[in-house]
Amino acid sequence: MKRYLGKKKIARIYIDNQDKYEGKPLWEVILKKVKEYGLAGATVFKGVAGIGAHSEVRSFNVWMLAQELPVVIEIIDDEEKIIDFIDKIDDMVEEGLTTISDTEVIKYKHK
Repeated sequence: MKRYLGKKKIARIYIDNQDKYEGKPLWEVILKKVKEYGLAGATVFKGVAGIGAHSEVRSFNVWMLAQELPVVIEIIDDEEKIIDFIDKIDDMVEEGLTTISDTEVIKYKHK
C-alpha cells in the first residue's frame, strides 16, 4: 500500500497510565478514537519512569499498589488529519503534553 509513504507528521501525546476519561483509561479511549477517525496508525508506549509537569519523578516500584507511569501515544498521518484529531480529543486530556513533528515513512507493509 503506497498511500502512507512520504512526508507525514507524528504526534505524541504524553499522559500517565492513571488518567481516565469517563471511567476508562484515557490511552485506551484515545486509541479507539484513532481507529474511529481512520488515522493511519497509533502506538501506545508505557514508560518505566518519567518527570512530568509537576516535576515529580514517577517510576515503577514493586511496593506500590497504584503505579503512576508515563504513557506516550504516537500517531502518524497527514498534518491536517492529526491536527483535526487533536482538536477533537482536546477535552479528554486534562493534563498532558502534545507535540507534532515531521517524519518520513519509507516503508509500510501489511496484508
